[in-house]
Amino acid sequence: MASASSGAMNSLLSKLAALMGEEYGKLRGVRKEVASLEDELRSMRALLEKLAAMDELDGQAKEWRDQVREMSYDIEDCMDDFLHQLDKNDGSNGFVHKTVRFLKETRARHQIGNRIQEIKNLVKEVSERRMRLMSIPPIPAVVPVDPRVVAIYSEAAGLVGIDAPRDELLKLLMGEEQGLKVASIVGFGGVGKTTLAKEVYRKLEGKFDCCAFVSVSQKPDIPKLLNRILLEVRGQCSVHNTDLDGILNDIMNSLRDRRYFIVVDDLWDSFEWNIIRCAFPESKYGSRVLTTTRILSVATTCCSNSQSYIYKMKSLTDQNSRNLFYSRIFGSHEAFPDIFEEVTANILKKCGGLPLAIISIASLLSGQPYITWEYVNNSMRSMFEGNPTLGGMRQILELSYNNLPHHLKTCLLYVSMYPEDYIIKKNDLVRQWIAEGFVSKISGLDVDDVAGSYFNELINRSMVQPIYTDYNDEVLSCSIHDIMLEIIRSKSAEENFFSVIDDRTVAPGLHTKIRRVSFHYVDEEDGVIPASNSRSLSQVRSVAFFKNSFRPSSLEFKYVRVLLLEFPRRWRGKRVDLTGICGFSLLRYLKISHDVKLVLPSQLGGMWHLETIELHTSEELSIPLDIFSLPHLSQLFIPANTVLPNGIGNLKSLRNLEWFDLTNNSISNIECLGELTNLRDLKLDCSSNEPLEDVTRRMEALRCSLERLSRSSGSLRNVVLLKHFPSWLQVDGLSTVSPPPHHLWKLHLERCLFSRIPTWIVQLRDLHSLKLTIRKALPMDDGITILACLPSLVHLDLRILVCLEERVVFSGTGMAFRALKHLVFRCHKPFLDFKACSMPRLQRLELWLDATGWGKCSGTCLPVGIDHLPACLREIHINREYGADRRDIETAKSALSSLFATHHPGAGLIFGGAPWNYPSNDPDQW
Repeated sequence: MASASSGAMNSLLSKLAALMGEEYGKLRGVRKEVASLEDELRSMRALLEKLAAMDELDGQAKEWRDQVREMSYDIEDCMDDFLHQLDKNDGSNGFVHKTVRFLKETRARHQIGNRIQEIKNLVKEVSERRMRLMSIPPIPAVVPVDPRVVAIYSEAAGLVGIDAPRDELLKLLMGEEQGLKVASIVGFGGVGKTTLAKEVYRKLEGKFDCCAFVSVSQKPDIPKLLNRILLEVRGQCSVHNTDLDGILNDIMNSLRDRRYFIVVDDLWDSFEWNIIRCAFPESKYGSRVLTTTRILSVATTCCSNSQSYIYKMKSLTDQNSRNLFYSRIFGSHEAFPDIFEEVTANILKKCGGLPLAIISIASLLSGQPYITWEYVNNSMRSMFEGNPTLGGMRQILELSYNNLPHHLKTCLLYVSMYPEDYIIKKNDLVRQWIAEGFVSKISGLDVDDVAGSYFNELINRSMVQPIYTDYNDEVLSCSIHDIMLEIIRSKSAEENFFSVIDDRTVAPGLHTKIRRVSFHYVDEEDGVIPASNSRSLSQVRSVAFFKNSFRPSSLEFKYVRVLLLEFPRRWRGKRVDLTGICGFSLLRYLKISHDVKLVLPSQLGGMWHLETIELHTSEELSIPLDIFSLPHLSQLFIPANTVLPNGIGNLKSLRNLEWFDLTNNSISNIECLGELTNLRDLKLDCSSNEPLEDVTRRMEALRCSLERLSRSSGSLRNVVLLKHFPSWLQVDGLSTVSPPPHHLWKLHLERCLFSRIPTWIVQLRDLHSLKLTIRKALPMDDGITILACLPSLVHLDLRILVCLEERVVFSGTGMAFRALKHLVFRCHKPFLDFKACSMPRLQRLELWLDATGWGKCSGTCLPVGIDHLPACLREIHINREYGADRRDIETAKSALSSLFATHHPGAGLIFGGAPWNYPSNDPDQW
């Protein structure tokens, strides 16, 4: 793995190991030199890992670390140059054989020998510098006061927005349960968890026989921590000061026959909680324990029994943020001068509802003139350094970063390339991590799944905030708090990991080697990099352009691994020439966003390392004929209407294909989809608005490919087929898939029409999400029964065009729809019948109904059995899909509101889809 702390050292050592293989035994001179170099680099890596584990480094250690890290990048670049030259000089197959043949040449051996000697001299120089620096005694560091101590002992009076969460926690903790109840507050650093816990503690400490409030450090002394608990509950420490078992027994004996309330603040690790938890005996006295943590998995461990509750603390609302800010500076909103309104809105936006940030900035601005407020608004990103007022806030937020393992620190620093308030897609981020080499290869696990677990861990630790989640609560995209973004950008700059250049940042000078860069500005030259900075970018590994144009040059970015181009919308339809990227021989990830007219290179074969090609454009796109010669291509995203050359079956590494056009591509290529044995995600598109003349043949070819994929590997997880408006795609040719892809998680067939629900769907035991349309629901049709038997189905979107039954019945027999959480039902008439025990886990019900005739139906249109739906139902969305007159609309809204209010008063009822409110008094416009 590459990392922020050790640079390219691991990758470099793996490449040196290739030169040490058995095939090189005859090249003793080269082998000896490489072995010596490898030994020295391994010792350097060990020391880098040791330094990375230390919280604070003195200036000497930092300087040596930075030099070694930068050296590792330079050496790997030299190795890449050599290996690239090797590829150009020998067209034969096989890495080892090509290398041996090339090294046997006198000139080549002399060349690599000189290069290795230069590298050894550089390594020797850095090693000698380290020995000189080690002889100088380090300057002792000043130990700062832990800023969390201030939060514990500060008054919460005037902290706007704390009353509601405090009262909710008080109600939960003071319930009638007599057993031990544990609650955990989880949330982002600085969101007010400690203050909330202290307020709850102050309200409850007089209602218990004994109480204790203790804070846990990142590296706690557990016996000392337990002694503090014992001191508070018994008034004295344990006589077994260093005996963990003895202290635990003393606490248990002190609490066993008493009603106690303990707050354990700022937990960082489940292991530590499992030890502390042993001190709290189960009892019948209604004892309570409250914990706070920034990490969701720790909160889950704390709340592992039935009498437990996780309270996810959120940022303040905009209004509460303003009230808190006003009260800290002016005492109230009424005393707030109008001149400060606009600048305050900008400052509070950057604070993002974080009480710690709001209070810190308010303290900084209190009593200051307007010009100072403008300065702070424009300079918040640089004010953390050397500002004592904001220093405590930075310390608290840095605790979360410092607690991360090394691989997650690297992945989080990579997020610093994205602009403020940017919605970051999970799949984009994890693929970029993989391309950069940040993800471990773990035996038996897929690298995509490992990278996904990294992302989930950052979510669980509240380092990034979820934005969009799917039907199964998987986070699909995230954002990062503005203040945390500034902190990791500062860390990233310190490590020379990622450089962000915008209209307020001056690009580094010519002497600086930028390793990764992100451009966020648009200037008169449309964001084109000035020629004066091209040398500092010559060794860049990741390049991201946001809101910029891009004019690639193979000389500038020959070491680039990740290239992300997001063109401004004003460039829509503009021609962008990307033929120069063919010189990026190390490129692994290429993504181009927004609708520009792309001109790709005529050949991609030289880009041997490419793993991801993602092209988002609605313009016609010409794909190079040799795209199928890329051996590592695993992700291919192309726009609809794209015609691929024949031969897609050669992409044996392909795992994700989106969007393959069934309309424009040849039947031969559709048949070759069955040869992609590693395929996991397949998204298909029918771009034509007219019925396909040879639809039967194409559906038959697709059916055969799906069957071949089922037989060969069973790796297929997601299939999506989208037909564009206005026509439907007749897909009865897929009604007899045998065997079906048994391990499918998602099957979405949009505007694809079956005569009835295919019987093979019942075999999809892993299916989580299904979107399906059938022409008719016939009397005695067993289609709903088929769907009810799916044990893993969480999300169902079912459309019936014509219903010939009196009602569509969702049966409650057996374990019908036992996992279903989200039901979307679309039918011309809402004749639904929910039987008892059906859908026991349903949380969201979405109905698309026709309100026509409701004024005359006397309630017969209403769904039946709503009272059978479970108490966990929280959202009900009623969408009007068809036209109706004013009377019918009013009747439908009134009847549905009354029905759901009677049986599910706690669920939110939303009328959406086509407007339920009429735009005018003209019935023709309704």
